[in-house]
Amino acid sequence: MAFSLIDNDAGAVPLVAVAKSGLAAWRETAPAWERDWVAATGFEAEAGKLALIPDAQGRLGRVLVGLPEGEAAMWAFAGLSDALPEGTYRIERPPEGGDPTRIALGWALDAYAFTRYRKKKKPGGARLVWPKRADRAQVEHLAGAVFLARDLINTPASDMGPAELAAAAIEVAEKADAQHRVISGDALLAENYPTIHAVGRASVRAPRLVDIVWGDKSAPRVTLVGKGVCFDSGGLDLKAASGMLNMKKDMAGAAIMLALAQAIMAAKLPVRLRVLLPMVENSVSGNALRPRDIVKTRKGLTVEIGNTDAEGRLILCDALAEASGDNPALLVDIATLTGAARVALGPELPALFSNDDSLAAGLAAAGAAEDDPLWRMPLWRPYRRLLDSKIADLNNVSEGPQGGAITAALYLQEFVDPGIPWAHLDVMAWNTRARPGRPEGAEAQTLRALYAHIAARFG
Repeated sequence: MAFSLIDNDAGAVPLVAVAKSGLAAWRETAPAWERDWVAATGFEAEAGKLALIPDAQGRLGRVLVGLPEGEAAMWAFAGLSDALPEGTYRIERPPEGGDPTRIALGWALDAYAFTRYRKKKKPGGARLVWPKRADRAQVEHLAGAVFLARDLINTPASDMGPAELAAAAIEVAEKADAQHRVISGDALLAENYPTIHAVGRASVRAPRLVDIVWGDKSAPRVTLVGKGVCFDSGGLDLKAASGMLNMKKDMAGAAIMLALAQAIMAAKLPVRLRVLLPMVENSVSGNALRPRDIVKTRKGLTVEIGNTDAEGRLILCDALAEASGDNPALLVDIATLTGAARVALGPELPALFSNDDSLAAGLAAAGAAEDDPLWRMPLWRPYRRLLDSKIADLNNVSEGPQGGAITAALYLQEFVDPGIPWAHLDVMAWNTRARPGRPEGAEAQTLRALYAHIAARFG
């Protein structure tokens, strides 16, 4: 995997990160001729601007890199592989508080391109010398995981249905020598996963549940659950064209959890890992799930279908019920679950719900440290009444349009045994704009935060 990070620093040009507020301090210590050159070129340390300073022989001798205000230090040098002249560079002065591992990861993540259907444009010729004290293994594990998630999410549903996503999961499991099994089609009914089957049965592509287990049996149990709706038409409650356009990414929760599992297994973190990935296509046909149908879940609770487009919580509830049977030390699910979370927090800030204050605080702190942010929202119990049904144990949606992210999380909580530390992450999994290290398109939101929290908590 090419990240444009190298060992040989012979002839490497120094990179100096400078914010506007620090430019005056740099001028005080810089040689006079460098100060004069920078002044003559009009460099004011604006975000993303470069000052290419020649040496005495007229060759490139140093580069000043303007820092954006408020941006995390890990992205300071991301994006420079295309912006800099071809050559080798080393970091002489990182941003204040910059961690070498995160800075190297930021550079590595910028090397990503989705090339399945067209060739990548000629890559930038700039290479970065590994920063001193950077954890290379961690950079490689995390960058590889993010690349995997982005590739899976970016792939259109024509080439990424339940079978293909399951095959990707099996490949990851086999590479790590993990146990795995796939329950497919009507076998889901035989093994009591009725809601996964109910959502996926209308598609010609059979629904599946992938179950991966890895690690020492005596290690703390960590269970990851990811929503794998490979395409969401909305079912009989059909989405509008605009709402359906990007539904290839509705399997992002499964992609992110699979990629996170790959990183955990590659790093050999001391946990007993289980990964449960329900995979379906929510389609329309004669046997499609109907509004007002009643489905009996794995847990035994009956659910009235208020809307067939609220299918993600249906496939997750069976997986969460199964996960609870192991009584894990940590249970986390990720899903592109609600538009309501995007209305509340926008596309770049995933919503975090948790039944455990310590877990929520730990995840939020890890997200802040890794610039992979999360924002906690309440599991507001008074809203549970909005999921009441007159003929079943609960409805899969509330009657009104308000508080949709909260009621979705409350629905999922019904299937998590009390006492199990649980977090639910409602993510966009998509960059609506390009930024250094984060190209427009698929994004593995919360992966790095989760990895950091799990490594710190159990490592």
